[in-house]
Amino acid sequence: MENKREDIGQIVDEIAALRKQLQYHTYRYYVLDDPEIEDSQFDMLMGRLIELETAYPDLITIDSPTQRVGGIVAGGFKSVTHLSPMRSLGNAFSAEELMAFHNRVQSGLGVEAKIQYIVELKMDGLAINLTYEKGHLVSGVTRGNGNQGEDVTSNIRTIKSVPLILHSDATTIPPLLEVRGEVYMPKKEFERLNREREEAGEALLANPRNAAAGSLRQLDPKITADRALDIFVYGIGVYTGVELTTHGQMLEYLNQLGLKINSQYKIFETIEDVITYCTNFAEKRYELPYDIDGMVIKVNDLASQQFLGYTAKDPRWAIAYKFPAEQAITVVEDIFVGLGRTGVLTPTAILRPVRVAGSTISRATLHNLDYIEEKDIRIGDTVIIHKAGEVIPKVLSVVLEKRTGEEIPFVMPEICPECGGKVVRQEGEAAHKCVNPHCPALFREGLVHFVSRDAMNIDGLGPAVLNALVDTNLVKDVADLYQLAMEQVLTVPRMAQKSAENLLTAIEFSKQAGLARLLFALGIRHVGVKAAGIVARHFGDIEDVKKASAEDLLQLDEIGAKIAESIVAYFAEEENIELVERLRSAGVKTTEEKQAIEENQLFAGKTFVLTGTLDTMSRTQASDIIQKLGGKVSGSVSKKTSYVLAGAEAGGKLDKAQQLGVEVLDEEQFMKMVRE
Repeated sequence: MENKREDIGQIVDEIAALRKQLQYHTYRYYVLDDPEIEDSQFDMLMGRLIELETAYPDLITIDSPTQRVGGIVAGGFKSVTHLSPMRSLGNAFSAEELMAFHNRVQSGLGVEAKIQYIVELKMDGLAINLTYEKGHLVSGVTRGNGNQGEDVTSNIRTIKSVPLILHSDATTIPPLLEVRGEVYMPKKEFERLNREREEAGEALLANPRNAAAGSLRQLDPKITADRALDIFVYGIGVYTGVELTTHGQMLEYLNQLGLKINSQYKIFETIEDVITYCTNFAEKRYELPYDIDGMVIKVNDLASQQFLGYTAKDPRWAIAYKFPAEQAITVVEDIFVGLGRTGVLTPTAILRPVRVAGSTISRATLHNLDYIEEKDIRIGDTVIIHKAGEVIPKVLSVVLEKRTGEEIPFVMPEICPECGGKVVRQEGEAAHKCVNPHCPALFREGLVHFVSRDAMNIDGLGPAVLNALVDTNLVKDVADLYQLAMEQVLTVPRMAQKSAENLLTAIEFSKQAGLARLLFALGIRHVGVKAAGIVARHFGDIEDVKKASAEDLLQLDEIGAKIAESIVAYFAEEENIELVERLRSAGVKTTEEKQAIEENQLFAGKTFVLTGTLDTMSRTQASDIIQKLGGKVSGSVSKKTSYVLAGAEAGGKLDKAQQLGVEVLDEEQFMKMVRE
């Protein structure tokens, strides 16, 4: 018995030593990018630890390196309140606005105050809050609305650069520490992931920021672990047991604890040097292995930060300098006409490839014939194009002095480029349309629309997979998607077993999308996400929608004659009724909870306009909240607009709201109104 206890003691010691070694080498590799041992040696240490923990499962602890990826798939993310708020930053877009920020700081601290600034890179990722208790990671929570976020601890634990235990050789391990950081996806990982998705026929991810956000919100941590996310930490919320005097000192302290900071920060004594550094970095950003969308400027002294405090929205001691959208000059080599799901012919400029905002651009949208004629865009023209963030580039203007006389005016085709059917332009409309209801391009585009995010949201059904299913006659209409079997899906080129399983799971899950999404997915002319939701919540069942007259539909707020007539016309077609019945028979949900008249009509009589990207919800979800509370959502700002809800990258609507004196809400203010 004595020998047995001695053996267990040795096992405990060996496990502790292995964990310490593995944590150290993980830090060297993922945080410092300076490994001391070969991968094979690391794998050998990990293998030995797994062997011991398998033999002695009672000795497994949550912070063991073997527990980074759990096997439990979450049923959803619970909401968690931050110990201290995660505030957003105000934005500056020019040297003049940075100088105005400095003047406000100078005024707040006194004209004689000597102000030192620290400038950090503004990562284009997802803000996260890590909480450590006695040096152990206990939670990882998204920024959310600034006060509450989603608990994604299981997924955070899969990020190798996030220490599960803080370094014990640091000066002080605080009893409680709230760390703020930005989770991001490196460019190489983003490119790898998109290559794999393309090969599997899945929809490509739009940009590294969206990819990082989506990866961190996966319900299965193993999927997150496969995404190779990374993190930089940049600040502290609540902390105890340590004295810090400057933000620069704070960053170095976090680094000592084993947390990964971005070392490309600089400290400046004058605002002029800050401005020079920020404006010069706009081009350097493309050399980085990750995306940034600006710089963050902070007063370095923490006591001064505390003295300056906060406005209702932002800290007075910090601001984000956003890089300007880029423009470039290139040549229109051709104009290609594509076909959308509603039959609209959309011209696209084929450009001589040019570098804009960090990516090579070879095409730009031209919208419609009116747009082309208004700007007098011709094939062969030299043009100025504009790209802001991830927005599709557009042609701003033609460089007329470059014209040679050989440029060719564009002519909209009179027959459909896909089916040869007649192209018409209805009086009063800008669009040219193919009116052949059996056009194969319309069918394919309709399928793409049916599975899209705001419709049935079937992940994995990208255009390549859909085309393969159509070409092999496995899918002749959208109802056929719900009849697919594993052996059929596996016939799709480059479709592996796991991808097929995921696809069938996504199709099965989509059956519960509900009537609002289904009405939108069916592609009824003029029926967008908003109208589909209004109709679904009023009638509650597709059977009642089918029976509704145009007069019934016109009684609904914001349903006009075009929408009402389109819905009635759609359900007057026998083939459409048969399609809906086949979807119902396949188990697709064709009902929606009827919208009762809310006791809380907080937004009754109020009109909202939404602009920009929201952090915690889509604009569709925000619209639903507004409408459920009695409000209206409009697409344009006017004097009658009550509020503009503005997220990141808000554009012209925000400018117009400010010009008209319309009250602007950020996401935090909006959610505060809703909760109250």
